[in-house]
Amino acid sequence: MTPRQKRLLLAVDGSERALQTVRYAGEEDAFKGMKIVLFHVFNSIPDAYYDLEKEPKSVKVVTHVRSWETQQKKNISKFMDDARQMLLDAGHAEPAVEIKIQNRKKGVARDIVIEAQKGYDAVLIRRRGATALKNIVVGSVTNKLLEKLSFIPVLIAGRKPVNKKVLVAVDGSPCATKAVQFVADMLGPLGNHQVKLVYVVRGGNASDADALAANGIHETEPIFKPAVNILTAAGFPPENISTKTITGVLSRAGAIVDKTEKGGWGTIVVGRRGLSSVSDFFMGRVSNKVVHAGRKDTVWIVT
Repeated sequence: MTPRQKRLLLAVDGSERALQTVRYAGEEDAFKGMKIVLFHVFNSIPDAYYDLEKEPKSVKVVTHVRSWETQQKKNISKFMDDARQMLLDAGHAEPAVEIKIQNRKKGVARDIVIEAQKGYDAVLIRRRGATALKNIVVGSVTNKLLEKLSFIPVLIAGRKPVNKKVLVAVDGSPCATKAVQFVADMLGPLGNHQVKLVYVVRGGNASDADALAANGIHETEPIFKPAVNILTAAGFPPENISTKTITGVLSRAGAIVDKTEKGGWGTIVVGRRGLSSVSDFFMGRVSNKVVHAGRKDTVWIVT
């Protein structure tokens, strides 16, 4: 039986930032062979607005608005065609790239969530869209998507160049295991990526883990061994997998982002919730903080 083709929902708003996200999708090897759907929610003018046509004094205004809407549709149509061509130029097959434009129904974020429920394997978005303020790390639509897309991996494209180095945060939780499995499924068959498994423990002495390793004592092996087995079974060469335990830190998220920066890792992968997360939180403290602390990083959040 032929394996089902994986599907990626790439939500775009027609901005330059969105075009950068498309460029990331074209450069990231993990998406090669996937069906990519370029999805845009078009904010058309509400029908009620056109009731103004009944008012003689408002005819010119409505005509102007209709003209504006027509131009906006042309603009987004061209944007989507350009985005599709960008993916084709990056090596994606024509049948594997689809354009889908729909008029806003319940709201941009909610419409994306509804679309994501139609058999996709992941959703790719940007931190901020066209209207986000400069100093805002995560835009309002993205923030809503992070909250509502709790049933599917959410991939947030960063500004750093794409490379083949992936840092995965592990803590023994089911979500962390799913994060490792997601990396294994997406990148294992390629066989050319490096993976760093990082386990962060707050408090303690920063040199504890190194001292234990030097003495041949690996108290964190139960954390890493299952993850390593998942990766090697998927095709990762053992020499491409490394592990690191970090202790003596005040912030797990801060330590993860710091390790990413210093090691030149291109993608951070975290589980949506860790062992210490409160069930009522829509996203765990660590994963949420990683998204905000790693302002330029690409972050994959796996449920």
